[in-house]
Amino acid sequence: MKILVIGKGGREHALALACSKSKLCTQLYMAPGNPGMAKIGTCVNVSDSDVDGLVAFAKEKEIDLTIVGPEATLSLGVVDAFQKEGLKIFGPTKAATQVESSKDFAKKIMAKYNIPTAAYETFDDYEKAVAYVKEKGAPIVIKEDGLKAGKGVTVAYTLEQALEALKIAFDIPGNKVVVEECLVGFEFSLICLVHNDVVVPLQIAQDHKCVGDGDTGPNTGGMGSYSPVKKITPEIIEHTMNTVMVPMAKAMIQEGVPFTGFLYGGLMLTDAGVKVIEFNARFGDPEAEVILPRLESDFVQAILDVMDGKKVELKWTDKVSHGVVLASTNYPASSTKGAVIENLDAVDALVYHMGTKEVDGHLVTDGGRVLMITTLEDTLEKAYEHTYKEVEKIQCSDLFYRHDIGKKDMEHE
Repeated sequence: MKILVIGKGGREHALALACSKSKLCTQLYMAPGNPGMAKIGTCVNVSDSDVDGLVAFAKEKEIDLTIVGPEATLSLGVVDAFQKEGLKIFGPTKAATQVESSKDFAKKIMAKYNIPTAAYETFDDYEKAVAYVKEKGAPIVIKEDGLKAGKGVTVAYTLEQALEALKIAFDIPGNKVVVEECLVGFEFSLICLVHNDVVVPLQIAQDHKCVGDGDTGPNTGGMGSYSPVKKITPEIIEHTMNTVMVPMAKAMIQEGVPFTGFLYGGLMLTDAGVKVIEFNARFGDPEAEVILPRLESDFVQAILDVMDGKKVELKWTDKVSHGVVLASTNYPASSTKGAVIENLDAVDALVYHMGTKEVDGHLVTDGGRVLMITTLEDTLEKAYEHTYKEVEKIQCSDLFYRHDIGKKDMEHE
């Protein structure tokens, strides 16, 4: 099979690597890809936002299966465009992508179908939002409605922080804001392969959203992750499937927007049970970089089976994967570009490229999150030690990383 992976980040690198291991994969293309992905397939000079160009390429090369990485591409209607041309593509339609591209849309479905989530109100009026926040007090969560690349969410611990977040949000013309209760508990990610009412769970991971050690500082797209998660037992996973993931897939059918693709549940294990923080319409990043290396089943076959309406049993290694993101100085406020990255060849681990490019034979930074280093070991403790040993080998003046990924799930803590 000829396979096309759309995107250029770490998630897409992980998706492409999983596809490259499939016995079904004869040719692998990535549009536009990145320097790391160029080592496992053919990078194509078509932007992941050029829907017409992607369709034209898939037709020209007679691509058998396309897998979409970025939410921005999905929200442009790439799936609708491919389907119109009779091309096989794994991802949600533009309408179904609203589960991520509109937080209000997702919240309304959860409320209607009794899917457990934080209490909320949606506002398009600044004064009313301010009044509501003052009435509820802090801590409180302010979420901008549209796509924000994993950002645009403020967990405000003081009233001042909440009001500042509202001001920033409403400075954008036409912006809507979801204000919700602050859920307290243990956060985890459950991603499923979905086609209509077929919902197949992947392994659990935990993302670390905050930029700084000890979960401090602003929210990012994710600074590292690990899988599996000790605190999330098989019983909790089964409960989550029955109360959250399967009901959401069925609700979307009921609403006339059936979902195909990776349905991502961002979840919180609270004292009152599992509640939804958010849904995403694509694989998590950095979760993909730790979940997919643990998959022993054929990834491409699993996707095809799900698309054929078959419930698949996936095989996984018992090993623990642990990954740390190296980000540009000043991320998430800004990203530095063009800083030379050295000594990557000395790293004895999986190296995912998130925001790199080659300039004059040198690998340089080209985004907010730049690299992710992932290791697999028998225990989280061993993986943690191994990852950080490899991370320290990388030389670049403009990169930083968190030092505590996975720390709070270790046995001795």
